[in-house]
Amino acid sequence: MTTTSRRTFLKLASAASVAAVAFRDAIPLAANPLGLPLGLQLYSLRELLPKDFDGTLKAVAAAGYQDVEAAGFYAMSAQEFKQAMDAAGLRCVSAHYPLSMLQPQLDSILDYAKQLGLQYVVCSSPSLQDPSRVKLSPKESGYHEAWVQAFTLDDWKWNVQQLHFGYHNHTTEFRKVGNRVPYDELMRLTDPDLVTFEMDCGWVAVAGYNPAQYLEKYPTRISMLHVKDFDLKKGTAHLQSTELGRGTIDYRPIFEAAKKARITHYFVEQEEFDIPPLEAIKADAQYMRNLKV
Repeated sequence: MTTTSRRTFLKLASAASVAAVAFRDAIPLAANPLGLPLGLQLYSLRELLPKDFDGTLKAVAAAGYQDVEAAGFYAMSAQEFKQAMDAAGLRCVSAHYPLSMLQPQLDSILDYAKQLGLQYVVCSSPSLQDPSRVKLSPKESGYHEAWVQAFTLDDWKWNVQQLHFGYHNHTTEFRKVGNRVPYDELMRLTDPDLVTFEMDCGWVAVAGYNPAQYLEKYPTRISMLHVKDFDLKKGTAHLQSTELGRGTIDYRPIFEAAKKARITHYFVEQEEFDIPPLEAIKADAQYMRNLKV
């Protein structure tokens, strides 16, 4: 990472903490858990956004969301994307990129982030130090079991060396390597001044761990949360995320623990749907409005 890129990221992170304090002071605590603006990870609406970007964003705002986190920019310039956000009355405060994209394009990504006014750039998935070790077909790409099983402690240590931005987990980070949990290794080995964590509470629960306990263990390292639900009574073989409150994840103790941490943003995310997605995110927003901690 270049010195300029490092400084740019630090400026983004600093802006995030200042903005969080301002919003926390401005919004009554009864509005939503922690008194923070309600956020949505736009990956939830990846099927709708390409068809009607502006209309979908306006529906997001109408459902009660104020902040969003991007997972792709649909070939728009930063100015075009920001204009669409402004027109809908939304703020894009964070964006996801896989490490495989961040490594070769970091300077241009940070420049785009600065133009857009992002507070966070987040690594959405790690990489193997030598990706050629695992041969996958296009249909098997992503979080395929062979890819997950291939991660060694050396791979995780290599990922640590690449991280100078936010980091978002799935379940891979909780597959023990020997007697070590990679997520704890990432916490232990990364520089707190350069790396913040966005904990996906749903995936932590799916991995068999307790999100509240992680917030208690690392109250100063986790700055953002992903809020999603799964019905874990059905096991993990055929997981499907569902509307908040319809699954088995109890978010009250999670947000009780989050009150003692340094959370600046949280984003609802739903990846699969049994009902129309816009109806689902309305139900998710209502759940969050009703969640008192």
